[in-house]
Formats: sequence, structure tokens, C-alpha cells
Amino acid sequence: MTFSYDPTQIRKYGKDQMRFELGDTSVEGGATTCALSDEEYTAMLEGIAHGKRAWLGAKLNILEAILLKLSYQVNTKIDVLTYGLGDRAEHWKALYEMLRKEWLANSCVPSMADSAARKHPYFHTDMMPNRRAQLAGQKGNAFPFHNMGD
Repeated sequence: MTFSYDPTQIRKYGKDQMRFELGDTSVEGGATTCALSDEEYTAMLEGIAHGKRAWLGAKLNILEAILLKLSYQVNTKIDVLTYGLGDRAEHWKALYEMLRKEWLANSCVPSMADSAARKHPYFHTDMMPNRRAQLAGQKGNAFPFHNMGD
């Protein structure tokens, strides 16, 4: 397994941007400092569409994987030496809950495609004017359909 992070690549969709957004950038220690390996990030990001909703969904899936991985780590105290490994999971859990609320808020509001938003509206003011009534009004006839035979 490899653990790498290139900060110059955070503007491109991929593992480096995801590592940056999740704060999983301390790759010097390998598996002891990173939540997931490069291969795990790449596998989770493979095939996602470009877009905010797809990226947010992928981020939630990765956070779930991180939480499942860290759930087995516990706090340990040996004499005066203490390992607070459970505290590490609390940060990821708080981030997951925040993103989950954002995901739910975005998923319940319908949105239209950008291509549809650029089209002219189907209904508009004066869409179906009664031309006959307008002509009759110009002639002074108050009831344009009274004498339909004319």
C-alpha cells in the first residue's frame, strides 16, 4: 500500500483533493498517520461523475469507510502511557455528521439541469392573447363574439 499526497494536485478531482478536503494529508507515517491508502481512495473515487453532489456522495462514502476502520481502535492506558485512539475517530464522526446534513439538505430540494435553466420559459406573459377581442375592442364593439357571423 502506498501513501502519497501532492498539494499541487488539489484542484483536480482525485485522491489528492479528497485527502486535502478530509485533512488526511500527513502521509509521512504511512498507515499510522493516514486514514486510508492511495489505493483505497482511488477505488472509492473510481467512476464518480464530476459535480458537487457526486463529490459529496463520494466524500460521505469515504468517511464511512474511515469510521469503520477507526471503530476498532480504542483508548489504552498502560501505567503512565496513554493512547487516545478513540479521540481520533470523534473528529471524523463530527465531519461525517456535518456532511451528511449537507447531503440531506441538497438531496431533498429538486434542482434543474444547467442546460434547462438557460432556455426561455415555456409560459410567459401575453402567451395566448385573444386577437379577435383586441380587434373588436379597437372597433368599439364591447362583445367581440356577439356577432360571430360578421
